[in-house]
Amino acid sequence: MTLITVAAVAIFLATYFVMALGRLPGFQLDRAGAALLGAALMVGVGVLSPGEAFAAIDAATIALLLGMMVVVANLRLSGFFHLLTEWVGHHARHPLLLLAGVVVVTGVLSAFLVNDAVCLAVTPLVSDVLLRLRRDPLPYLLAVAMASNAGSVATITGNPQNMIIGSLSGIPYLHFAIALTPVAVVALVVVWAVIVVVHRRDFVGAPPVAITDDTPLVYHRALVIKTVIVLALMVVAFFLGAPVSEVAVLGGAYLLLTRRVKPDKVYGSIDWPLLVMFAGLFVVVAGLEKAVLGPRAIAAIGGLNLAAVPVLAVATAALSQLVSNVPAVLVLRPFVAPLADPTRAWLVVAMASTLAGNFTIVGSVANLIVVQQARAAGIAISFWRYFAVGAPVTLITLAFGIFWLGWA
Repeated sequence: MTLITVAAVAIFLATYFVMALGRLPGFQLDRAGAALLGAALMVGVGVLSPGEAFAAIDAATIALLLGMMVVVANLRLSGFFHLLTEWVGHHARHPLLLLAGVVVVTGVLSAFLVNDAVCLAVTPLVSDVLLRLRRDPLPYLLAVAMASNAGSVATITGNPQNMIIGSLSGIPYLHFAIALTPVAVVALVVVWAVIVVVHRRDFVGAPPVAITDDTPLVYHRALVIKTVIVLALMVVAFFLGAPVSEVAVLGGAYLLLTRRVKPDKVYGSIDWPLLVMFAGLFVVVAGLEKAVLGPRAIAAIGGLNLAAVPVLAVATAALSQLVSNVPAVLVLRPFVAPLADPTRAWLVVAMASTLAGNFTIVGSVANLIVVQQARAAGIAISFWRYFAVGAPVTLITLAFGIFWLGWA
């Protein structure tokens, strides 16, 4: 084993160690910083040349994520999310219907928009509605987190790991949606049902609910209409087979052409650290592949029967819990591509890496966003109260996903 190989392995392990913990102990280095540092070290020690490092970054994935973030930022600034949550709060007359409304709205939005951004926009609004109704917001906030993960399974634009998979696999948007929408629908039903069972005192025999105050709706009608039309046209283009990243960038760029919203407000809503993390991880994984994962190593690990849907699903879910879903997808890339049926394998990875995010409170970025936003509103979501719902939701939905992609 050469010094370059040892260095590549050490950089990879150190980077993924920080990915697993979220921050380097004793330092302020977060996941994005660790990915950037790891990428720089891969070049600095000679594992990759600068040209190889830049070539490793999947520009299509970065462009897709950036474009969708611009669209979500405009929806948020226009008041679109406020309109939806207020509508649900005024029309759902029973806690069971209110929970269903939260699950459906969050899940459907997350199917077409980046689920992390949806949680960032929806969580404070749901908290406000439930506090005004004088009801415990915890079950409904759990629904936001878990429905965002469940709904995002359905499409390539639902979450960051699906975006990477869509770019790496070349699976058409329509094919991806046809294969995984049934999993998303069943997962949303499971989220609703498990929350009702675990928190049955909040729902069984509960009196009707209704918002009675006259809190004014703050939204910009023209911007709502413009952004929704642009989003609808983008989704149509996705399903018609247009290049997803190009459509997302064009849609996002067009929305920046406005007299109503200052660009700084849009830029402030973009998750720049996530984009940095993506770019860095592409380089780190490319360095590991070049230095360590030759054809023989890939064939040896591939011999663990990853072609079997249950094996690949469980391995993906476990790895996603260990280092988070985006890093897990990237590290699985060299082992999935050579499989006999890579399309189905990538769909399994998308399903398992996303649904595994519901297992614990730290299982996905969406969960952490909900927890942080809830804390800002004075609402605490503990690890174990989340786990009481998240664990059964994850096990049931993963079992269905394995059945659907493996035997249905």
